[in-house]
Amino acid sequence: MAPYLLLVLRILFFLTGLSGIHGVSTVSHVSVKQGGSITIPCLYHHGSEKHVKYWCSGYFFHFCSTLIRTDSQSASNWLSIADNVTTRVFTVTMKNLQLGVSGYFWGAVEKGDTTHLYLSVSTGTAGLYVDQQHVTGVEGQSVTVNCNYSNSGGFCWCRLGGSCMERSVGNLDGASVEIKRIRANGKKVMIVTMSQLKIKNTGWYWCAVGDLQIPVHITVSQPTTTQSNTTITNQNNGGTDEKRQERTQSLLVVLVIPLSLLVVLIAGTLVTLKMFRKHKDKKAKDQPPNTPVQSADSEQNITYSTVSHTRRTAQQDPFPDDAVTYSTVVTKNKTQPNAAKPDVVYSTVAAHQR
Repeated sequence: MAPYLLLVLRILFFLTGLSGIHGVSTVSHVSVKQGGSITIPCLYHHGSEKHVKYWCSGYFFHFCSTLIRTDSQSASNWLSIADNVTTRVFTVTMKNLQLGVSGYFWGAVEKGDTTHLYLSVSTGTAGLYVDQQHVTGVEGQSVTVNCNYSNSGGFCWCRLGGSCMERSVGNLDGASVEIKRIRANGKKVMIVTMSQLKIKNTGWYWCAVGDLQIPVHITVSQPTTTQSNTTITNQNNGGTDEKRQERTQSLLVVLVIPLSLLVVLIAGTLVTLKMFRKHKDKKAKDQPPNTPVQSADSEQNITYSTVSHTRRTAQQDPFPDDAVTYSTVVTKNKTQPNAAKPDVVYSTVAAHQR
């Protein structure tokens, strides 16, 4: 009997929340650490701006207890509600949550549109949380949201009432989105970066891992004069850096070609000199050494002399006949290739007698 009763209860729960599927949108399951706070956004459709919105708790909508209303907010230390008719979003903020608060909550518009979620309060770290639910960015720049999680499952980044992105890189409402999942300091973090922001990107988003979601509000503002000048300066510096890099590359190309040719020329010269020296050394090695002069060739050093005596009369020659000696020295060499010509010495010997 109990299983059938549980099935009936689930069907009734689905039917009571069916009107909220198209009327009011919000997240479905959030996790909060004990003593922590959370803000829940509820997006309603056009035409309900003037209607009262309220927040109640309970498994069934028709039997839930109203906790707070926009038309008569009672003083509360842990609960508040606000309605932004421009964006058609009313938000409920719950503070200092305790374990006994865990359960189903309903956001409703007075005419009957509703939505529901399950809030779980844990003693340890929440299954999915962000350090700040409200972040700001500047038009044309980027903003980063760190979603810390401990559970497992698929991940996505969605805009409340809009589309979702499950890929690592893509576009969402005209902004570029990049999603990374990393481990840092023992924590698992889903990093969402939205760049090229536009004013229309202002609104509520939520990141999801598995069956848990956490809402995040992003406010995109127009850049101030200082920020604009900084952006323009950065862009100019970027353009200057690009031009400087192009000039550097062109200069490198101009210098590399002549230097390459010079290196090739020097290398060729060194190789040629090395080959020339090698050839010269080889030729000198092949040439036979000079042979020493043999005794058979000693005739080149032979000196031939002819001595003749001439007798003259005393009146004609002041020297006696035997006082003068005439000598003719002739050096004869046999022809020999590559032989140097010997030195020729001529001498005349004369003897004087008193």
